[in-house]
Amino acid sequence: MSKINNQIFSSYDRNPILYDELYDTEGKVKEMYSKLFNLYGEHSKKDYVKLNEKAKASFFNQGITFQVYDKEETKEKIFPFDLFPRIIDPQEWDIIERGAIQRSKALNLFLWDIYHGKKIIKQGIVPMELISSSANYLHQMNGIDPPGGIYNHISGTDVIKHNDGKYYVLEDNIRCPSGVSYVICNRTALKRALFGVFNHYQTHTVTNYAENLLDLLETVKPKGVDVPNVVVITPGMFNSAFYEHSYLAKTMGVELVEGRDLFVENDFVYMKTIRGPKKVDVIYRRIDDAFIDPLEFRPDSSLGVPGLFAAYKKGNVTLANAPGTGVADDKAVYTYMPEIIKYYLNEEPILNNVHTYHCSRPDELKYVLEHIHELVIKPVDEAGGYGISIGNRLTKEEIETVKKQVSENPRKYVAQPIMSLSVHPTYIDDSESFEQRHVDLRTFTVLGKDKEFVLKGGLTRVALQKGNLVVNSSQGGGSKDTWVLK
Repeated sequence: MSKINNQIFSSYDRNPILYDELYDTEGKVKEMYSKLFNLYGEHSKKDYVKLNEKAKASFFNQGITFQVYDKEETKEKIFPFDLFPRIIDPQEWDIIERGAIQRSKALNLFLWDIYHGKKIIKQGIVPMELISSSANYLHQMNGIDPPGGIYNHISGTDVIKHNDGKYYVLEDNIRCPSGVSYVICNRTALKRALFGVFNHYQTHTVTNYAENLLDLLETVKPKGVDVPNVVVITPGMFNSAFYEHSYLAKTMGVELVEGRDLFVENDFVYMKTIRGPKKVDVIYRRIDDAFIDPLEFRPDSSLGVPGLFAAYKKGNVTLANAPGTGVADDKAVYTYMPEIIKYYLNEEPILNNVHTYHCSRPDELKYVLEHIHELVIKPVDEAGGYGISIGNRLTKEEIETVKKQVSENPRKYVAQPIMSLSVHPTYIDDSESFEQRHVDLRTFTVLGKDKEFVLKGGLTRVALQKGNLVVNSSQGGGSKDTWVLK
């Protein structure tokens, strides 16, 4: 370990084994961070504590919160935010952006295929059993043509930087990827607390996400519609991402609705208003498949709209993302992403997968059970970091429990090597100093008809617990503003 001399960074321990985004291998501040390092270093610890409290107050006043669920209770928390931003240079961003678009397009073609001709299955590249056994595969979607031919309108690609300095994709999220509102709010909070730092860097904006999202959603309007009426549907204020739902509706300038605000008549969807019914053409949904229509899926759902799926099948309304997209962010399908990209695009993957073992394969299951202590075990259908087991953190008893769970339901689990996520200086309240913390990056890609957009920034998520590799906010993680340089 080596110490750094620079006021608020003076107690920073740099572990040279880890890939530090601020320092090079010789312990020198990287060129693109040098101005930022000096600007932050001008503050005393006392000053920085005040700035940190100012940023927290900004989040509190804006109501930027999320829900954390556990066995005992549900808690609402202010989203933890770190004032020291992450910087990505243009060359690295180009690789990330092209890789994210490539994956999104390949996944869209994959979804079209598995709900239509199933050519990739017939040619033996992806096994049918893998698809049919996925909890997120909807047989009701077979033969349905989504407006504009788009299934995954919004994709969240989780990317890490490894010790080798290369970027890898940890997973694809295309059901209801969340977190984009925090990207924008992080930028706002940082500008309020330390506006002057932006005078020294040329960074891409992140505040153009909503207008681009609305623009691309309008390209997939149903046939015969000139100016589509777009709404955001939410499960309600008790959902973990409700802040985001309301934020996106507000910034797009569209209505935020719940299921009870909509009704279906003659296979068209309408919104109740004080001036009478108003036709709805595009629904950005933040409700899971099972709950969108009690007539088609779960009959006990009070969140959805009776008859909505029938209207969708007729092509009278667009649902973004399309029902059934979750089959493609199944972590078992992730293991086939290199083949999926090559099959549909005839290209090599721009971003590599992390090597992944799927436990439904007997030889890979055997390896996983014998090497759990050096692997990360993940359920294929969970999100938010729930259900993850990191082998080298488990006791002997916990390892035996995980072995039993995996053996009893191998289809439900994949395993990956324990990757060394890059680290970034992060301000820790308890020590009132900067410490190394592991980070990842969630990118946001929006697909429309013949158009695409990647938010130049994304959400850098931080594992706030020392040594922790799980960055999700639901597991105690926070986030940083992410600067993509022009």
